[in-house]
Amino acid sequence: MNDQDLLDNLCINSLRFLAVDAVQKANSGHPGMPMGAAPMAYVLWTKFLKHNPADPGWFDRDRFVLSAGHGSMLLYALLHVTGYDLPLDEIKKFRQWGSIAPGHPERLHTPGVEVTTGPLGQGFANGVGMAIAEKHLAARFNRSGHQIIDHFTYGICGDGDIMEGISSEAASLAGHLELGKLIYLYDANHISLAASTDLTLTEDVRKRFEAYHWHTQTVDDGNNLQAIGEAITAAREETRKPSLIIVRTHIGYGSPNRQDTFAAHGQPLGEDEVIKTKKNLGWPEDRQFYIPEEALRHFREALANGADAEKDWKNRFNIYARQFPDAAAELNDMIKGELPDGWTGAIPKFVPEDGKISTRVASGKIINALAPKIPALIGGAADLAPSTMTAMKDYGDFEPPDKTGADTQGSFGGGWNWTGRNLHFGVREHAMGAIANGLAAHGAMLPFVSTFLIFSDYMRPTIRLASLMKLPVKYIFTHDSIAVGEDGPTHQPVEHLASLRAIPGLIVIRPADAAETAIAWQIAMEETRRPVALILSRQNLPILDRKELAPAESAKRGAYILYDAENSEPDIIMIATGSEVALTLGAAKILHDEGIGVRVVSMPSWELFGAQDDAYRKAVLPDTIRTRLAVEAASPLGWERWVGIDGDVIGVDKFGASAPDPRVLQAYGFSIENICERARKLIKRREVVQ
Repeated sequence: MNDQDLLDNLCINSLRFLAVDAVQKANSGHPGMPMGAAPMAYVLWTKFLKHNPADPGWFDRDRFVLSAGHGSMLLYALLHVTGYDLPLDEIKKFRQWGSIAPGHPERLHTPGVEVTTGPLGQGFANGVGMAIAEKHLAARFNRSGHQIIDHFTYGICGDGDIMEGISSEAASLAGHLELGKLIYLYDANHISLAASTDLTLTEDVRKRFEAYHWHTQTVDDGNNLQAIGEAITAAREETRKPSLIIVRTHIGYGSPNRQDTFAAHGQPLGEDEVIKTKKNLGWPEDRQFYIPEEALRHFREALANGADAEKDWKNRFNIYARQFPDAAAELNDMIKGELPDGWTGAIPKFVPEDGKISTRVASGKIINALAPKIPALIGGAADLAPSTMTAMKDYGDFEPPDKTGADTQGSFGGGWNWTGRNLHFGVREHAMGAIANGLAAHGAMLPFVSTFLIFSDYMRPTIRLASLMKLPVKYIFTHDSIAVGEDGPTHQPVEHLASLRAIPGLIVIRPADAAETAIAWQIAMEETRRPVALILSRQNLPILDRKELAPAESAKRGAYILYDAENSEPDIIMIATGSEVALTLGAAKILHDEGIGVRVVSMPSWELFGAQDDAYRKAVLPDTIRTRLAVEAASPLGWERWVGIDGDVIGVDKFGASAPDPRVLQAYGFSIENICERARKLIKRREVVQ
């Protein structure tokens, strides 16, 4: 070996044994993948990746995604040796309480981690979102001679990522969109957690990705650094296709008894095997967490190189800003996540005189009012934009500009081009959610995505991860109840509201009318650390006459007293959300005429109401009034929190039915008459008990 070969080998083994020692010390983890994939990671991080460990948030950095998140120790090793704020002591606490080196990579938890990965395929699709963001921003802001947005998205994925359906969805779309700056290294070690992939994955992956319009290459030896480098170079030169580099590796490389076995996937090697492996690869057998000084010096060159790259970019950006001040100011605001002054003034005002309007239609009007005011707003639907009302008119479709045989004006006006802000995801809800996470994680983007509420199940894992990552993705879920009608039970959500409300950190808002929808959108846009789901109606709803009711702005607190008994403590509190609020108000007026004191509470968001102080919550729902009736066309699961043991819920505890929506609602008890009857029974029951 020459000196460079010796240095390369030293560096690669440093990565391998940091992973091996950390997993062994934790007695938990996945050593095999880092051992086999260390060479490709080394080549990528030392020869190609543009990054600054001293400033992980530098905007024009290359993005790196470890989609095979179980191999987290490979990423932690890379972050530590290149100079990120991940001390060796934290790696020694791998997978332990309080460590910033958790079992799988977590965004905002470990410096340098771009996205939370572990559920396989999610990172793969996140990277597609990041590549879309780069392509879109470059088209909008670069000028001749001024390439201020110019970075790659790299990732390492494994056999499990390739198996997951979300990766297929995302890969298909990425190929269609010609995302040439997306490059994935596929760690093809042919081993999964339970067995060899021969049991389940025998397709020709390369041909599959070729069919997706990807640029594909194969490196037969995962330890051949020159071949890996040449493949990455070729991938970077391919500007019209995303790239998949299939690298044949050996899981647990160097372990005499674990290499190429599934035992190396998710189990520590064992103390004896660690010693044997170190001996086999020429590593000091009695040293743990050992990083030779020569290797560390080489890795730490990333600090100087990154500082120079960032300084050069800032100088170029300053020149750009002098020549294009408006564009530079807009981009700066987008990067900072700042909303322009006065943006709320663009939100339409809805009044009863506008007539009945569904909350999905109201939402569409709001989106189009916000689009010119908020340049970071970007999004679309899973082939449902005409139904979810999510098209931004005249803002173009994000599509390759020279596609032939299609309407070059675009679906919504503005043409097909990289600057388009309407994203077409196709019928790919799972990938759509993960791509939105990638857009948000990339920065300078405020993504929204949309589908019918029933299909939120297809993207639930991505919603959960958005919440875990504190990403402000906006979800527009329409066709929100059995009022979908004729499409029947397959399209009528029942358990979905309860399911979404169970996700920690997710804000769910089901507005009662167009006016509350406007407030819901304001909440969603102002939220910078949590995802927000808007649950919207298909059917038209009256816009509540607020002259004798509380203002719609009260919805910001999650729940509020919409209507109250006159000059007396109410006999019953009726709580409703969404389309059932107007019904409940109608029932309250009848009960009032009968001499029954009624309070009607509109509760568009459990999460926002639950976050209010105790005094406000008790003012809306006093402990002294235990006769409560909730009305919501969804599963009653969870409503006991608000109605208590003495209350009742008019909900849906079975699947829907196919019929016109008025007939379905009537049959399921969502009528003024039934609400009145259930309220009377509750009051009578209370009187009997007393």
